[in-house]
Amino acid sequence: MFTHSPRRTNRRALALIALAALAPLSGCSSLLSEGTGAAAGIAGTAIANKVTDNATVATGIGLGVQAGAKAALAYAQRKTRGEEQDAIASAAGPLDVGAVAPWSVKHQLPIESDAHGQVAVSRAFGGVGLECKEVVFSIDTPADKAGDEPLREFFVTTVCRDGAQWRWANAEPATARWGSLQ
Repeated sequence: MFTHSPRRTNRRALALIALAALAPLSGCSSLLSEGTGAAAGIAGTAIANKVTDNATVATGIGLGVQAGAKAALAYAQRKTRGEEQDAIASAAGPLDVGAVAPWSVKHQLPIESDAHGQVAVSRAFGGVGLECKEVVFSIDTPADKAGDEPLREFFVTTVCRDGAQWRWANAEPATARWGSLQ
């Protein structure tokens, strides 16, 4: 029978976790999502093997580690979207109707490429104590290969003044107030 030493098993688990940690730098969200699940499964197995010989307990540990890793990834992705939304709202806030300005964000967590584009205010609306603007914004993605055209996608949203700041007003997944309803 072939057995691994606990030290060798730990090294393998740490190596796989480190490999999964490098996946975010690629910017590929599907690879990141699958890699996180796989790395969590491997880490959960390593932890479970140290703690118990009971298959039921080991399965519970593995599922718990995997769920925790996926929740952490979802949080990081919501944070990234929130940073982009804040940058767009901040750029649009001081603009008059018809004006255009650039926006950009450098992400705190490097799970996706930094983003940039332009934002234009198409209309302003509101009432007493409520100032909002409908904006059209672009997200510009550099070309993958030399000679290719960069990709520019356009979207429409609403931003509203919240005290001195302008904030994203649409109920998008990165809007914190919706919590588990996302």
